Amino acid sequence: MISEVKVLEPEAVRSRVRIFDFIELMKPELTGLSVLTTLFGFYLATTGNFPGWIFFHTALGTLLIGGGAGALNQFIERRYDALMKRTERRPLPSGRLIPREALAFGIAISLIGIAELWIFVNALTCFLGIITWATYLFLYTPLKRVTPVSTIVGGIPGAIPPVMGWAAARNELSAESFVLFAILFCWQMPHFFSLAWMYRKDYERAGFKILTVFDHSGTRTGRQILFYSAALVPVTLGPAFLGMTGWIATVGTLLLGSGFLILGCMPLRYSGRTGVESLGKLSISSRRIFFASLIYLPVLMLLMAIDKL
Repeated sequence: MISEVKVLEPEAVRSRVRIFDFIELMKPELTGLSVLTTLFGFYLATTGNFPGWIFFHTALGTLLIGGGAGALNQFIERRYDALMKRTERRPLPSGRLIPREALAFGIAISLIGIAELWIFVNALTCFLGIITWATYLFLYTPLKRVTPVSTIVGGIPGAIPPVMGWAAARNELSAESFVLFAILFCWQMPHFFSLAWMYRKDYERAGFKILTVFDHSGTRTGRQILFYSAALVPVTLGPAFLGMTGWIATVGTLLLGSGFLILGCMPLRYSGRTGVESLGKLSISSRRIFFASLIYLPVLMLLMAIDKL
């Protein structure tokens, strides 16, 4: 009996490891953010009795479509991921999974997610999910190797999820849903540009044509971070003007946005010089804005959810 356990145990361990590898293919951090912002949009759009069953299917469909896009993105970029320290341990470049497994898995869960939204939610939400999936894979992914404009293009699929949530709850698009899109779009820019500066050597090694690869002094990157950090302040007041939230969220978002804007000024302050000390300060300020962005968004959503009118 003991020998049987010893024989079976390694196989069980390998199975568990493979499950985690497939989960990693789905880019759980990015997909989780998409699900969270989708449900945020759903909650803000809900009036009357809360439709829990539709809420569940919206979350599941978004999870599967987002995870499918993540898996297919890793399939497409597997050779480039192998060139970057940040991504070289992913399942495909490390050899823990083979490409055809990732391809089949990504296609399968993408189709299941699309069917989930079509059957159990509504056609509008399903259509928005397909747009998100397609723009991420067929516009943003290839454009990263062509032009720095890819970052702006990539902001589109990243900002659609709360609109999906709104559409799932109301089966329509409105000014409120577009304000949610604008908030997520503006938030992504300082978040990504700060990350891209931190890993600019990795991106350059892999041949990605993003802004930070060409911006050796950090001036253009700093301007982008400052511009979108500043844009967040008026954009986040949109829900209050449209009657989605009240004064608590208004005051809270102003304070939150002001603090984020102060941090957003720092990269530009240290840019324009190529000395080791200046670049070191620029890297530190970029790291701060990146981690601040991780706090900013959930706090903002919490404020708006608490103060929903």
